[in-house]
Amino acid sequence: MLTHHKTIATELKVAEKQVTATVSLLDEGATVPFISRYRKELTGSLDEVQVTAIRDRVLQLRDLDKRREAILKSMTELGKLTPELEKKINQAETISLLEDIYLPYKPKRKTRASMAKEKGLEPLALQIFDQQNFDLEALADTFIDAEKGVNSLDEALAGARDIIAEMISENAEARTKMRTYFQEKAVFKSEVIKGKEEEGIKYKDYFEWSEPVKTAASHRVLAMRRGEKELILRLDALPPAEDALAILENQFITANNSASRQVQQALEDGYKRLLEPAMETELRVLTKQKADEEAIRVFAENARQLLLAAPMGQKNVLAIDPGFRTGCKVVCLDKQGQLLENTAIYPHTGQGNIKNAEVTIQELCKKYDIEAIAIGNGTAGRETEAFVRGLNLPNTTVVMVNESGASIYSASDVAREEFPTQDITVRGAVSIGRRLMDPLAELVKIDPKSIGVGQYQHDVDQNKLQASLDDTVVSAVNAVGVELNTASKQILAYVSGLGPTLAQNIVDYRNTNGAFKNRESLKKVPRLGDKAYEQAAGFLRIRNADNVLDMSGVHPERYDVVDKMAKDLGTTVSVLMKDTQLQKQIKLQQYVSDEIGLPTLTDILKELAKPGRDPREQFEAFSFTDGVNEISDLRIGMKLPGIVTNITNFGAFVDIGVHQDGLVHTSQLANRFVANANDIVKVHQKVEVTVMEVDAARKRISLSMKTEVSPKSEVRSSKPKEQKPKQDFKANNQKQNSKPRNEPKDADGDLQEKLAKLKGMFK
Repeated sequence: MLTHHKTIATELKVAEKQVTATVSLLDEGATVPFISRYRKELTGSLDEVQVTAIRDRVLQLRDLDKRREAILKSMTELGKLTPELEKKINQAETISLLEDIYLPYKPKRKTRASMAKEKGLEPLALQIFDQQNFDLEALADTFIDAEKGVNSLDEALAGARDIIAEMISENAEARTKMRTYFQEKAVFKSEVIKGKEEEGIKYKDYFEWSEPVKTAASHRVLAMRRGEKELILRLDALPPAEDALAILENQFITANNSASRQVQQALEDGYKRLLEPAMETELRVLTKQKADEEAIRVFAENARQLLLAAPMGQKNVLAIDPGFRTGCKVVCLDKQGQLLENTAIYPHTGQGNIKNAEVTIQELCKKYDIEAIAIGNGTAGRETEAFVRGLNLPNTTVVMVNESGASIYSASDVAREEFPTQDITVRGAVSIGRRLMDPLAELVKIDPKSIGVGQYQHDVDQNKLQASLDDTVVSAVNAVGVELNTASKQILAYVSGLGPTLAQNIVDYRNTNGAFKNRESLKKVPRLGDKAYEQAAGFLRIRNADNVLDMSGVHPERYDVVDKMAKDLGTTVSVLMKDTQLQKQIKLQQYVSDEIGLPTLTDILKELAKPGRDPREQFEAFSFTDGVNEISDLRIGMKLPGIVTNITNFGAFVDIGVHQDGLVHTSQLANRFVANANDIVKVHQKVEVTVMEVDAARKRISLSMKTEVSPKSEVRSSKPKEQKPKQDFKANNQKQNSKPRNEPKDADGDLQEKLAKLKGMFK
């Protein structure tokens, strides 16, 4: 294990003792948020990203160890384990190398080589493979044996070549060379399956597409694989075969005689039949893993930004789930998000109904002292917003709310448990209102894959995606902290050290015994032991608690230090937390001990200044441009306010209030080169964009955030011109900079992005 610690330290560029301490804490059951927040002295102040990386890498290396042990056991049982092989197996640093070493000895189904061995042809194969000068035909004649199934000279030589072909394909050194060659020189080539042109029109840019595997963007890899899975595209990932054969010839052809010519034939057969398919499969797995990792990274970052969107806070809220013919569902919520009343209005179905709707909204606002109105941004959202704003309600903020996932919540077990007597429309409206008050508290009730910020999320490894999103939600929840006496069991489940069972136990205890008066009383919750308390306590807040520190991020294990600080200043903790001048008099160095160092003391001082501080930004009301409600209202050159809804590798999507997000390609995010869109914008950020191009027929909008832009001259309403097929990537490694002009649309309908006609569109 110490070897692993050194390996991880080198890879992550941290000290080995930091890795050792972190792994020890993880093995003891500590969570990532707890370690990064409350064990800084032990880890050398490693942050969440570093702790997570150590956790994931040590698990990976332990899995490698388990596979190593299994292989050693198998080879011992087979009687094949020599000291030399054992050394190679123990020194193997990757799963690929480990499997290469094991491959020749691995029990396998019948192959052409194994059948040839059964016919007694292995000695002939080995002598031919040695490539010495001898009478080949005379030797081969001695292996003709009708009883064994070798009836002629040609059959004897063919069987020997099958054995040699397998030997070459299973040679660890050859596989390592081929693996490197494939990774460096392979090319993705996709073409449409004959007869599928019409059915697969969304993959048109890949009907005749080619690019180096080494530089292929993750979203294009996933798009091509999706087209292949849907039986629209035929996809290969291969390098030039002649160069691959040359590499193998340099390794295995050692003479120029009749035997070496047999080896040459076996080599060519072994490459085409065995080695090439194996290496292509490995490469496709590797590129899929890399594409998955990138797509998951993008999704997780977007989800984190959305989860940490600015909350409006505790307000009396009226929420509206808009609709045309079916009307708008209206709910009123108190400052804790509890449902007070619900009804329906029909402002879009006739003059009489409009008047009734006006009166209903005005009366509800007065009755419940409404401070904010949240309107879902789906169908009829802009029209409903215009209707509400037209009422000129005093002291009331009107906000459009992203309703992605609200329908998922409304049909969920969670929603049914919260509102067993209400229908899904009421539940959806409640979710919209609560999302305005506190996005994090509401979004944790929804599967993160359903909140509308993904990139090919249905194509990636679902287990890895779920693990990453779980990490993201846990990180967000613990970064903000949770109010113990009002939190739902869903958000409590993400608190460090808890989980669904303890979260439910906390809610049950709270319902039976009333609000928690202090953190210490958490220990009375059934099955919540000392370890869970240690992990969770610092992230749980209690407003108006008996101990003022219970509303802060100071961990209970450090209360005595704060008590000593107050005592040394001749005051109480309560006064100290309110007096910034007293806080400035604290000399942290005098409280350093073997157990607590400056990193933790510095955090404590920050908490005294702003107890339970919320790291999220302050809420700012936002509104779209009046009169721009549909894509038909757009004009080239318009400057519009918008909200970033999704970020991908190739740009950012922005809601400008027309029911169709526009794409700001990376080349249009700033007046400089942008490698990563996240460097410029964040999900839910308010931005100003210029309309560059509109394709009304395909509902595609091109936007720019540059300070000086040259938009296209007209709005397109007809189908785009046929694009010429792109040229294949040449084997002589000529540079290819073009990218697909229209990426396949994402399964969620989210990726109109694929406007990515992107080369040359914006100049």
